[in-house]
Amino acid sequence: MKNDLNPGAAAQGAEVRCYAMLLDGELVDGASSIPVVDPATEEIIAHAPAADASQLEQAVASARKAFDGWKNVAHAERVALIHRIADAIEARREEIARVITLEVGKPIAAARADVDLSLMWARQVAGVELKPDVLQDDEQAYVEVQYKPIGVVAAIIPWNFPFFQTVYKLVPALLTGNTVVIKPAPTSPLNAMLLGEILHGILPPGVVNIVGDDGSLGPRLSSHPDIGKVSFTGSTAAGRQVMASGAPTLKRIVLELGGNDAAIVLDDADVESAARGIFTWAFMNSGQVCINIKRIYVPDALYDRFCDEFAKLARSAVVGHGLDEKTEYGPIQNQRQYEAVLRSLDVARRDGTVIAGGEPTEGKGWFVPPTVVRDIDEASPLVREETFGPIRSILRYSSIDDAVRRANDTQYGLGGSVWGKDIARATRIAAQLESGTTWVNTHFALAPDIPFGGRKQSGLGVEFGLDGIHEFTDRHVIHVARG
Repeated sequence: MKNDLNPGAAAQGAEVRCYAMLLDGELVDGASSIPVVDPATEEIIAHAPAADASQLEQAVASARKAFDGWKNVAHAERVALIHRIADAIEARREEIARVITLEVGKPIAAARADVDLSLMWARQVAGVELKPDVLQDDEQAYVEVQYKPIGVVAAIIPWNFPFFQTVYKLVPALLTGNTVVIKPAPTSPLNAMLLGEILHGILPPGVVNIVGDDGSLGPRLSSHPDIGKVSFTGSTAAGRQVMASGAPTLKRIVLELGGNDAAIVLDDADVESAARGIFTWAFMNSGQVCINIKRIYVPDALYDRFCDEFAKLARSAVVGHGLDEKTEYGPIQNQRQYEAVLRSLDVARRDGTVIAGGEPTEGKGWFVPPTVVRDIDEASPLVREETFGPIRSILRYSSIDDAVRRANDTQYGLGGSVWGKDIARATRIAAQLESGTTWVNTHFALAPDIPFGGRKQSGLGVEFGLDGIHEFTDRHVIHVARG
């Protein structure tokens, strides 16, 4: 294994070490390797293993073989193994967090929070037991619905919350008796390789396989005839491709896709409080979250004050390398996305008035400071399309009906929020937004026991909650006639 973390990264606090894939119960090299870049320095920090088509076939075959035994493991034993996994992750919390920071770019505090969320999610989901639902029990018949594992689940992971998203897909899959093939994003694979090391000492061979990707494996995985379900998080465009490639085998598919979330500020809102709250969820992870607030609708009477307050927050934000504990916002995660954000900055200057940020940071690293745009045309691509980066638009409205109509005028339907003092009124308005989740006076409030999914082009199926666990099962109705 020749994929060492380089000395420059080690000097920033990461270990010099090797990374391997988990394949059929063994930690192995890839057929090739891919460079992993620290987006804050543009330096290569490691070479991660990447599987070829033959190794992918081996991973799927191993998971398919292991399924025959894993599906019959007692529920209590699967729960105990999940808790062992969580304990082992916790023991390596700081190591995992630092690797996340180096390959994703997010501040170390946020990376630690990702690990902590993973632990909380794993332990809470492990407490769920899927018992049969009895639909009828009378003199005519006994009818129950049982929940059976699907088989091999492919978990395709994006680069923005890679460790957390891997864990929240993995745990319900294992809990319900499925085996798993995990494919991390090509630009953030190292955290998955660390997870593979942890799983290697806990799970039977083949139950989980982790394959590095050079960018070619996604279509092979989502179209593979022995994959029973694909759990995918990523862009809407990529989600359409996953759905199309899974169609010939009628795979079970859950897609958590892009969003263009709107926040509506009501005329009774506290401007400073609303601006702080919206700013938090608009720029979290440097604006690289599907469910970030991306469009902000503010009434005429509050518009100038809100813009001033929001811009002030943007100008005071601390942007830098994630390993600096003072950093609040890191870089764009990869060069391709950085170039897309630079194009969005051009659109912002063309179509609106930039009142904070607006220019990339000079020097090494793919840094763009929080950028605020006001007086922008609703038809601008910056408003109509998902802006996956730290650029946010503030739009004015004259009537609440108009604000709701404009907020709903999008192909996306992931999340939304309403901000105001009159909670009953805000809740009534929130119910009018066409999104999978709408919050009042907060945003991005997710929990393992609350289902999360999108409407329109923002996704298919749900994650989290009992509904999300059911997505990893096939329903089996048992109907017993009586008399």
